[in-house]
Amino acid sequence: MQGMSERQYAAHVGLSRGAIQKAKTAERLVLYPDGSINAAASDARRAETTDPSKTRKPPAPKLKPVPEAAVAAVGDTLREQGLAVPAVGGGTTFLQAKTANEVLKAQERRIRLQKLKGELIERARALALVFRLAREERDAWVNWPARAAALMAAELSASCRNATGQQITVEPAAMQKVLEKHVRAHLDELAEVRPDFR
Repeated sequence: MQGMSERQYAAHVGLSRGAIQKAKTAERLVLYPDGSINAAASDARRAETTDPSKTRKPPAPKLKPVPEAAVAAVGDTLREQGLAVPAVGGGTTFLQAKTANEVLKAQERRIRLQKLKGELIERARALALVFRLAREERDAWVNWPARAAALMAAELSASCRNATGQQITVEPAAMQKVLEKHVRAHLDELAEVRPDFR
């Protein structure tokens, strides 16, 4: 046998044996006198006589490119768990990505459970609570001098004497002004503090 059999040529071109038999009957293949197929000449003839729109193209792989952020997230998750991290630019293996996915699912379940138990609250709710508490604290400090000034003035008047031994009277209004001045200066310092909520 000089050339290929139908089965061999079918494997060579990636078609079924039935398709090769049809092409042979339609005289689209070049045969040797013994009936075997001349592969090179048959390939050329098939290319000339085949309508390109009717050729079956291999399906394009349906893989989507993985965003760099996703690869970085896999590396971060693995690093947090103390596992092997893919080399920079080396790509992530399927096993690493699957491990990171399982770790993230476990973390999500833990967070959901902590929310159900009341151990975690929403960030907006926490910020509102902190703001409300800070405002209440500020209001308490602003009102404190008016309440404390009279008591402090009475205590200081009872215990203060000048050089001649006469008792010195401290005016509650003057005491309140001094206290308010110092409290407001302190509150201004506190207002400059900005918590870092990351």
